[in-house]
Amino acid sequence: MISRRNLVRQLTLAGLSLPVMPSLLHSGAAPSIAPRRKVSQLRITILSTMLADAGIGEWGFAALVEVDGRRILFDTGAHEDVVARNARELKVALDTVPDVVLSHNHGDHTIGLVPLRTELAAKRADALGNAHVADGIFAPRLRSGSNDDLNAMNRFRPLYEATGGRFAVHAKPTELYPGVWLTGPVPRRHNERNWGSPNPQSRPPLVKVGSQMLEDTVPEDMSMVFDTDRGLVVLTGCGHAGVVNIIDHARDSVRPAPVHALIGGIHLFGASEETLVWTEQRLKAAGVRQLIGAHCTGVEVVYRFRKTLGLDRSTCVVGAVGQVFDLAKGIEAGAIAR
Repeated sequence: MISRRNLVRQLTLAGLSLPVMPSLLHSGAAPSIAPRRKVSQLRITILSTMLADAGIGEWGFAALVEVDGRRILFDTGAHEDVVARNARELKVALDTVPDVVLSHNHGDHTIGLVPLRTELAAKRADALGNAHVADGIFAPRLRSGSNDDLNAMNRFRPLYEATGGRFAVHAKPTELYPGVWLTGPVPRRHNERNWGSPNPQSRPPLVKVGSQMLEDTVPEDMSMVFDTDRGLVVLTGCGHAGVVNIIDHARDSVRPAPVHALIGGIHLFGASEETLVWTEQRLKAAGVRQLIGAHCTGVEVVYRFRKTLGLDRSTCVVGAVGQVFDLAKGIEAGAIAR
């Protein structure tokens, strides 16, 4: 029996064609699109922040993400050894973690990168071998009148690459694994100034973009977003892009779902009353149901949001080393963090 393919080929050579069957005619119905796969299992363990239920606290941030059988380190802390020491105390193995995501260039999120990679690669060659960063993270940072580059990432980059590590630079939202997203650089739709020191006397660095020297708004600030049946889970380092900008970008890029959980630093410790009122209104509108305010969020800000968002001690806590967010169980906080 001649196959349909061969029949089509012979008819084509003869200048003829098969008749179109009625069942193949355009019906006017929209083509079916397979739904995106969602995350079903997610566990985030904080390994670096100021408060500690276990281990050592520091002004920095890092968290281990365990999602549907994959393991990812998000940021690497402010000291060379704190994340490694805390991981050992918590009995969390990091040598089976191939990916590390760096939220932005600041040292309190990146200083642990090279020491961790060096230590872990001695056990397993691919440990922390893939570093995911957003476009702009390597841009020089300068003080006015000086040519000294303050961007530590430009010192860490050759050291990390010398170990065999590779940087993947993301210029737009990227689905790293099914249901696991990197925001890439976040558009600054709202004028959230979630960067710099609250001290008005401090001189912020400038960032070199092309031939221009601009205010350093930390343009590469990047978060992770997890798409789940319960809504989006958003993990931030410092949230320098502005937490509302991040959430809006996540809902535009992934899907317009409520925010089931917001975890990490959102740099509001020096925010004005006006900023806090506006932010809490937007977070409430986004449907935030669980919140771990770590690192630069501000302790008072967490308690304020607990009240204004209608949350409680089980759903809104200060971030602490050893604390866990589990998609199925919720927030697992130690006694001191509640």
